[in-house]
Amino acid sequence: MQRAQQLTTPQKKWSTILAQTVKTGIIKSNLFPMLAGLTLALYTYRLGLVEKLPEIILAVIGSILVIGAAGAFNNLYDRDIDSIMERTKNRPTVTGEIQPGAVLGIAIAMAVLGLVALALTTPLAALMGFIGLFVYVVPYTMWSKRRTIYNTEIGSISGAMPPLIGWAAIHPDITHPAILGLFVIMIIWQMPHFYAIAIRKHEEYKAANVPMLPVVKGIRRTYIQTNVYLVVLIATCFLLGSLSLGLMLVALLLSVGWLAISVYGYRKMDSEKWAKSLFIYSLIHMTILYSTVIIYSLMGIIFKL
Repeated sequence: MQRAQQLTTPQKKWSTILAQTVKTGIIKSNLFPMLAGLTLALYTYRLGLVEKLPEIILAVIGSILVIGAAGAFNNLYDRDIDSIMERTKNRPTVTGEIQPGAVLGIAIAMAVLGLVALALTTPLAALMGFIGLFVYVVPYTMWSKRRTIYNTEIGSISGAMPPLIGWAAIHPDITHPAILGLFVIMIIWQMPHFYAIAIRKHEEYKAANVPMLPVVKGIRRTYIQTNVYLVVLIATCFLLGSLSLGLMLVALLLSVGWLAISVYGYRKMDSEKWAKSLFIYSLIHMTILYSTVIIYSLMGIIFKL
């Protein structure tokens, strides 16, 4: 009977297994802010798309490989807790559709090739890529994720590296207030986003013994901390004013709207609906903000604004 069930179970394609192992969804979502940082640097320093085409291609390839390597390392290390959580229990590293040795080999190869690709743009871009990879794998995945409620804050450093990578691939100086603004915005954005996920998946994180803030400290503490971060996010938006008043205003409106939804939703909704509204708005916030940055920068490049 068991053998008959195995024979009728559809086998995944290798491409599907590989995509799930390196987390292609996360790769795509992180390429967005990377391209925002890249195009913003092109606009800031009045550089053309054609003259910087090799750097653009290498930055995209390098980012894909480094982010994919981070995802593979994470899947490899978290097999035990992934098997407990509903949303991760079918990952190939959990089901055995890919062997740990193969995952390790893929992760190392992608990391090396990705860092080399970034280094061919500028050494600073490779350094940013390495810092992002290291922080995600060691301080976050291997240490803080299972030990402290501040795991989200620690992991956010890694999640905020893509804009810096994109900028550094074009110009080896990341001290401009505009790119620092995108970096800090990306850091702060992650806390309300992942707190919302943790509330919605509260029982799964609790079962896996992952000390997410809502699981350990409760909804009230999460609400207060979310609002503190959103106030900081609003203040950070003013850094974009050094480059563009329009970008600053877009960021401000989006961030103020997020805080308003948090305050209103907490009073009017149950915790599940409140968290869902914050999660959905976080995706809208990121999409509109980085789309605006990319479109604004490209228009400035094309029309020499």
